[in-house]
Amino acid sequence: MSPTAAHLARAPHAALGHVTFLGAGPGDPGLLTLRAVEALADADVLVADPPVLDVVRKHARAGVDIPQPEHDEPSTSTAGLALRDAANLVMAAARGGKRVVRAVSGDPGLDGDAGQEMLACAAEGIPFEVVPGVATAVGVPAYAGVPLRSAEGADVRFIDARTASDRCWTEIGASDATAVVSTTLESVGAAAGELVAGGRKPETPLTVTVAGTTTRQRTWTATLGTIAQVLKAAKVLPSPDGGQPVIAVVGEHGAPAAQRDRMSWFESKPLFGWKVLVPRTKEQAASLSDQLRSYGAVPHEVPTIAVEPPRTPQQMERAVKGLVTGRYEWIAFTSVNAVKAVREKFEEYGLDARAFAGIKVAAVGEQTAKALVDFGVKPDLVPSGEQSAAGLLEDWPPYDPVFDPIDRVFLPRADIATETLVAGLIELGWEVDDVTAYRTVRASPPPAETREAIKGGGFDAVLFTSSSTVRNLVGIAGKPHNVTVIACIGPATAKTAEEHGLRVDVLSPEPSVHKLAEALAAFGAQRRAAAVEAGEHVTRPSERRPGSRRRRS
Repeated sequence: MSPTAAHLARAPHAALGHVTFLGAGPGDPGLLTLRAVEALADADVLVADPPVLDVVRKHARAGVDIPQPEHDEPSTSTAGLALRDAANLVMAAARGGKRVVRAVSGDPGLDGDAGQEMLACAAEGIPFEVVPGVATAVGVPAYAGVPLRSAEGADVRFIDARTASDRCWTEIGASDATAVVSTTLESVGAAAGELVAGGRKPETPLTVTVAGTTTRQRTWTATLGTIAQVLKAAKVLPSPDGGQPVIAVVGEHGAPAAQRDRMSWFESKPLFGWKVLVPRTKEQAASLSDQLRSYGAVPHEVPTIAVEPPRTPQQMERAVKGLVTGRYEWIAFTSVNAVKAVREKFEEYGLDARAFAGIKVAAVGEQTAKALVDFGVKPDLVPSGEQSAAGLLEDWPPYDPVFDPIDRVFLPRADIATETLVAGLIELGWEVDDVTAYRTVRASPPPAETREAIKGGGFDAVLFTSSSTVRNLVGIAGKPHNVTVIACIGPATAKTAEEHGLRVDVLSPEPSVHKLAEALAAFGAQRRAAAVEAGEHVTRPSERRPGSRRRRS
């Protein structure tokens, strides 16, 4: 019987589980394939080295088992798990009937350890599959703006400097192929020397990229003869374990500096590498953080308020019952938290979105409207202009006893909300049940490391989306350092920031968190352009010395 036939004969064994060898790509979680996400969602057990685990963890289902090695010996790989540990964990889980995902960096077909684990599965008749990933040697040059093949169609050769033989260096050195070298930052100079010794000219251009496809990515352009000096001049520090992986692309076709200047799409993003503090709750910050990541930023969410139920819930309970019995013509939501509070009360009573039938629903802005849609409710009124209580009043119809059978509005809101909307609705002829749906209290202080980064200039920018976020952040964490860019959603928030001794650099043209992020990105692009024009390499505010002068956008 052939090995393949034997494998198929053993595969249906009911007691055995299943193993998926999954390529996690070079580091950017966005490079995971759709099949990879599906496999992670179905996994009972997830085995991965720590850096890879950070990439795949969020796609795993809740409750997935993530085992760790039990022995105290140091790992035999810089990534974390030793080969024997990972293999033992995978095999033990599969023998127990579990669906196992074994996630590796790059592509499993280029990982020798994963290959050995596949053979172990085959030997025991454990069914497995392979989900390819973006190979590091291909993905990193793409993010660095370095095409591996030119219009002339030059050959591309891949070499791992850690295992390459003298013959391998000689063959590639004697060729004119584009060479993609996997090495470490500390060994780039030695690899360049091997290629020169093999026949490459010292003036052959190359690029060296560290932390490829992540927002820590950095690329240097030099020649084989000058790369060691370039890295030394850039004051590149060796990693603690002496082996920070890099991808070097060598060749006339693959890495000329002028070509990379035109094709560097990733590192030239307007907020590339900026650490941006987002002082909102995690639920509120999600879409804003995603937008910041699209600009190349690294968002750090710090809640400044905590949401708690009202001290006396009876008022809210009466209002929800009145909503069901037809007491109201309108219900107005002024925040995502108000939607959440009403939704939770509905669920407590066994109600759903159908209870809104016959009631007009208003939302103060896009995010609140989205929360309603997620609940199954399409709002009848969203401000056409400014997304605020004033904007909502601009579009709110006056009470008309002919067309409006009921004259009452249910307004669930925070305990600290202003009276603008209530007063405006009364002026329009409506009766308002102004109900405290939730309380906002100051959140607990963030970890000491975050507080030190805020006060010490570790963040490049802070986004303030309300006056309360200014007051609360300063109260729980201290005042941001004067090198940090301060961005505010509107004039009132900016005034509060200035009252706390902060200089406002960016003011959103509209009271929208997404317009605020756009304004910060435009500011970052202007700063980057000015730095490039001045011949500077520093584009992040936190990299500049404290006290540097700011300008208002």
